[in-house]
Amino acid sequence: MTPDLECTALTKRFNDEAAVDNVSFAVPQGSFFSILGPSGCGKTTIMRMIAGFLPPTSGDICIKGRSMLNVPPNKRPVNMVFQHLALFPMMNIEDNIGYGLRRAGLPKPEITRKVGEVLERIGLPGVGKRKVSELSGGQKQRIAIARCMVLEPDVLLLDEPLGALDLKLREHMKIELKALQAAFDTTFVYITHDQSEALVMSDQIAVMNNGRFEQLGAARDLYYRPETAFVAGFVGDTNRWPATVDRVEGGALQLRTDSGLTLHGASHGRALSRGDRADVYVRPEAIRVAHTADELSQFDNRLSGQVTSILFNGAASRILFRDDAGHEEIEVTLPQSGEFAMLEKGARVHIGWSGEHGNCFAAPTAAAGA
Repeated sequence: MTPDLECTALTKRFNDEAAVDNVSFAVPQGSFFSILGPSGCGKTTIMRMIAGFLPPTSGDICIKGRSMLNVPPNKRPVNMVFQHLALFPMMNIEDNIGYGLRRAGLPKPEITRKVGEVLERIGLPGVGKRKVSELSGGQKQRIAIARCMVLEPDVLLLDEPLGALDLKLREHMKIELKALQAAFDTTFVYITHDQSEALVMSDQIAVMNNGRFEQLGAARDLYYRPETAFVAGFVGDTNRWPATVDRVEGGALQLRTDSGLTLHGASHGRALSRGDRADVYVRPEAIRVAHTADELSQFDNRLSGQVTSILFNGAASRILFRDDAGHEEIEVTLPQSGEFAMLEKGARVHIGWSGEHGNCFAAPTAAAGA
């Protein structure tokens, strides 16, 4: 089946610098695709090329199999929701949503019908005569999407649309956006620097860094099976230790951190050899807490020490642990039930985790002459 959107060897250069460097991806029909990365990585440049606001230096952009290279923005079957929504405050909701239909010359009865239908689908029937100022932040988000969807685009582009909302409303709108995408069965291409937005909503995520895709896959794959050190460190919370490889047995490694802590991990990316420098990444939730060392006998990483700090955040609470030898502090997810849920600073505990959960990547080498 022809994908709704396909970008092939897409490149954009500004002078001698590549903002987007040879990026290729395909987005199947009716899916939620996110591009996740830090500010300045090139994700907005990709979005603007798809929308037609920027011409690519090279490569191709196809929507439903048709190249968009010589198609102006107003002729492309895409629409875009911006962070600041750009609703017209002097118009009521009905006129805001129907603005594009009026510009297209549709008769008024048809505009009224289409606007009414889309308001039903976003769960806001009967608000057409209200002013923009009378709506909540979440309602404004839905109206901005409705204004785009009433034009029936093949692809909807969303440029960090939740960035201006407060935390609680952002959490709610993640669920709303995913539900709206499913209701319209339209392909959404979403860009964000917020990993939680991408992980919650997306069918597929491309993690972008310095103009290139580091990894493209489902949220679980990015989280549990990162392919690069950047993905391991950028997606989700993690402990990271610079280390040197002491021993290699197949894909299993024994390493010594710079502070002298011995760890077991698993090699990812290029093969590692004895003496290589590496970074070890371990998720806080991969680490188990116990009262005695014997309870952790199945793990090849085991440490005894005390809780140095409590990072209370409700369901996402963590502790900081330091072993008896005084090595690095280790962040550990706090169990949400039982006796460990009430751990206090200074408590003596034991922690352990499997070497399989220690993702090891070759440490980056210093640039020549640096």
